Amino acid sequence: MPGPSPLLPWNGARDALRARIAGQVRSVISGQSEKRALAPAGPGFYPPGSVIRAVHADVTSMMTGGITALLLQMLHPLALAGVLGHSNFRSDMQGRLQRTARFIAVTTYGSREAAEAAIARVDSIHARVLGVTAEGAPYSARDPQLLAWVHLAESWSFLSAYRRYVRPGMPKADRDAYYAQSALVARKLGASPVPETEAEAEELMRRYRPDLRVSGETNEVARLVLAPVRDHHPAARLMAEAAIDLLPQWAAEMLGLRRRTLSALPVRAATFAGAATLRWAFRQPSK
Repeated sequence: MPGPSPLLPWNGARDALRARIAGQVRSVISGQSEKRALAPAGPGFYPPGSVIRAVHADVTSMMTGGITALLLQMLHPLALAGVLGHSNFRSDMQGRLQRTARFIAVTTYGSREAAEAAIARVDSIHARVLGVTAEGAPYSARDPQLLAWVHLAESWSFLSAYRRYVRPGMPKADRDAYYAQSALVARKLGASPVPETEAEAEELMRRYRPDLRVSGETNEVARLVLAPVRDHHPAARLMAEAAIDLLPQWAAEMLGLRRRTLSALPVRAATFAGAATLRWAFRQPSK
């Protein structure tokens, strides 16, 4: 009778390592260890095989793109005023990031009922976010154009990170499909105009640029976003540098985060390797 396979102990250690890595990342992103925070949870807005499901399933590119999106969003003075005036962003930035991650997970992978409920909750919060900036400009989180900017910054950043670190050769048809699919939730929240193609997204980004500003508060938010990530762990520091590298050149210059071409190469290589490790960790363990 043959003895036990010498590979079994390695299989067990490998699966334990995979589970530990995945659990740690889930804890950072969602504040919980529940698999449903990141894994498909049933039929909903998007069927299995949808481009948006593939993009939002990659942990590294979503985390990197999420940091980039925050830096872009805070360049809009009305978005900045809403966040700083109606949230505890300064004292609980990670909590805000976790809530955003859960919203994306539910609306991408959850049931239609769960997704609609999540959208209704966010809309009810937006209804209370209104005021006037120090310069006298009124703002409302239900402003369709402000919602459109927040959505554009997110979708552009998530897709850009996915293309860089997961699928560099992603066909244009799939890139357009991502924008078209992500438009569904944006419109349900009241955003307008919402791009449905890559060309529309790039054009809309150009149209918003005259509205973007940098102030002391913008720089404060950039420090809040980047400092904890940079100081937390070597991999997190790498992710922060990758997020800066992902910014459009004009946005990096506005924020005083000039990208250095030579140093960007090892950052991209290391982030690409880290993304591969996390994809391995989130695969189902061997039986």
